[in-house]
Formats: sequence, C-alpha cells, structure tokens
Amino acid sequence: MKNNLQILLPTLFLITLAVLLITVGSSTPIQALRDFFVGPWSGLWSFGNTLDKAALILTASLGAALAFQSGCFNLGSEGQIYIGGLAAAVVMQGYGALFGIALFVSAGAAALAGGLCGWISGTLKKAFGANELITSFLLSASLMPVADFLIAGPLRDRSSNLLALPFMPETLPRILPPSNLSVSFFFAIVLVLLGHAFVSRTTVGYRFRIAGNAPTFARYAGIETDGSWAPSMMVSGCLSGLAGFFAVAGTYGRCHAGFSGGLGWSGIAVALIAGNRPLALFPSALVYTAVEQGVHSATLASGLQTETSALLQAAVLFAITIRISYKRIFPH
Repeated sequence: MKNNLQILLPTLFLITLAVLLITVGSSTPIQALRDFFVGPWSGLWSFGNTLDKAALILTASLGAALAFQSGCFNLGSEGQIYIGGLAAAVVMQGYGALFGIALFVSAGAAALAGGLCGWISGTLKKAFGANELITSFLLSASLMPVADFLIAGPLRDRSSNLLALPFMPETLPRILPPSNLSVSFFFAIVLVLLGHAFVSRTTVGYRFRIAGNAPTFARYAGIETDGSWAPSMMVSGCLSGLAGFFAVAGTYGRCHAGFSGGLGWSGIAVALIAGNRPLALFPSALVYTAVEQGVHSATLASGLQTETSALLQAAVLFAITIRISYKRIFPH
C-alpha cells in the first residue's frame, strides 16, 4: 500500500498541475482539457506515438532507476541519449549494406557510447570521490555541443535543409503505421523485465541493491559498496544510449539536432515517481507520457505556451526532490 501511494501521489500531483496550467493558460479551457485527456489516444497516429514515446521514456527511466538503486545519481542521461543516437546513426551509415547486422552493430555502438560516459563518472567517484551527479552532468553538457557541431557540420546531410544526418538505410520495423511506434516498444518492455529480474532475483542484483540502499549494513555484511558504482553507472549509460538508438532507428529514422528533446530528464522524473522499482516504471512511464502528450495536444489546439511541458517536468522533479530530502532529514 505504501509503495502504491508513493506512485499515486506524484501522479495525481502531475495531472492536477497540468489541469491547472491548462485551465489558467488557455483561452478555451474546456476544449483544451478535452484535448489534454483525449488527444494522446485519439486515432492510430496519436495512440501509436504515445506508446512510442512511452517506450523511449521507459528505457531511459530504467537506466536512471538502476543507477539510483546502486546509490548513484546519473544526471547525464540526456547527453548519453544524444551521443548514443549519434553513434548509432554514424555506424549505421557504414554498415547499412549488411541487412540485419547493421541494427545490432549500431545498437551496440549506442550502448557503448552511453555506457562509456556513465563509466567515466562512476570511476571518478570510486577513484577520487568525485560527485557523480556533477561529473555526469558536466560530461553530458560538454558532449552535447560537440554532437551538435558534428550533426550541423561534418556529418550533415547536405541534400536536406534539416540539421540532420542522412536517413538511416535500415530502421526498426513499424508496428502501427502511420504512427512512429516501432518494435522498440517490445524491446523496452523486455529490458524492464530483465532489470526487475536482475535486481530482485539474482545474488548480484541483491548485493547491488543493498550496497545502494543500505551501505552501512552492506559494509557489515562484507559487501564492497563502492564496487557497484562504476558498473551501475555504465549500465545506466548503456540504457540511455539504447534509448537514443530507439529514437533515431525507430522513431525518426535519422539523427537530427536536438532529437533527445528532454528525454533524459523525463526518464529521471519517471524513475523517481516509480521509486526506482523497475516494474513500477510501466504505469509511471505511461501516465507521464500521456500527460506530456496531452499537454502537447492542448498546446496545438488552444495556444498554450510551449514551455508548459517543461514546467511540468521541472515541477515533478522539484516535488520529488523535496520528498526525498524530507525523508533524509526526518527519517522517522
């Protein structure tokens, strides 16, 4: 019951805040609210796109949740998604002629690029005591402009007016055209189930979880708490990189400037809403995505400010941060 309330309360807060913002900010609140609640599910295109966005957020949130489980905070997932998607697109251009193999190779490149970023932060924390929250964020913030330069400069598709790489010669199969929904939706579900099995059903996962949630007890039990930092940050980065791969190979079919669009921050918010429990990511990601897509629908229909979605994201992160801080200050 307590765990369910931990998910329910942030979810209700998110929906209530969205309704208030739409009601106050729209000149036609009734129409805007209708689009908010109905828009994400109205028609195959909207329904498929909502599920596709949920799959991306689900993958990113799993990476954030696993880092949290180990006692680390991966604040660089946005950049890891961006770098992972770029790496996947670059590799795909070179392996496009190899049917089937190209997707696996580019997915591996995305996971490797994101995982390397996470591993650096985890290693710096273990070796020098550097705060992984700061190092992961700074590394992400420094790599994103480099990626922008490559996308808009040397790697740009000169035959297009977009700041983007050429279309990928091979993409993930679509399952609900004309929407963007691809088989990445099923891969995301499998990844979350594997994450749950690892955390709750394996000895390594148990040690991993205890080291993060109860470090003092772990040390008394002979568990090396700092031994999980680099691996957990690396796995978190790998999953963020895979989210980037799913975006460029499934949703968009190419890597374009700014394709991550706050996906990493959404993943962190969903992980916090779910209490970092893998199975709880399913309802959390779906509701969060529905609210986000609903706000976009209301924005298009009634002229809401485009910053409304970002404001909701920030409010959720702020509210959950207050909750976590309160528990640490007043543990009883």
